[in-house]
Amino acid sequence: MKKKLYLAYGSNLNLSQMAGRCPTAKVIGASELKDYRLLFRGPTGGAVATVEPSKGDSVPVLIWEITKNDEAALDRYEGFPFLYRKESLTVKIKGRKRKVMAYIMNEGRALGQPSMYYYSVIHDGYTAQDFDNETLKAALEDSIERIKVAKDAGED
Repeated sequence: MKKKLYLAYGSNLNLSQMAGRCPTAKVIGASELKDYRLLFRGPTGGAVATVEPSKGDSVPVLIWEITKNDEAALDRYEGFPFLYRKESLTVKIKGRKRKVMAYIMNEGRALGQPSMYYYSVIHDGYTAQDFDNETLKAALEDSIERIKVAKDAGED
């Protein structure tokens, strides 16, 4: 069966969640998505993670090897193709540049605040991989700050 490399940066960093969703997926290793930043987009209290190009920033990621069945389960979970699209990105894995598939949110959704549960699922993934939580905290703070600025601008 043909397998594919999949890049996770949000809730799919959580090993137990991925084990339930994609039981045949295997972790290949951790990497870094250079010149991207992590953001939360969607309704406040229900926003979800995405990544967007941002020179000089980087996002810690986990690379999974997935089967067609795993990908079908991820497509359903990620709301493909309505909420997220698939993009091919290049990251270094164990010293080699590799092409990986990533789900990137489609344009048109404002920054928003995730639920505490969703944030904690991602936080658990960061902790399990020994990722620096600063990237995750900055994404949350950036989303909250931009929401506040937009509200303040609307009140004037």
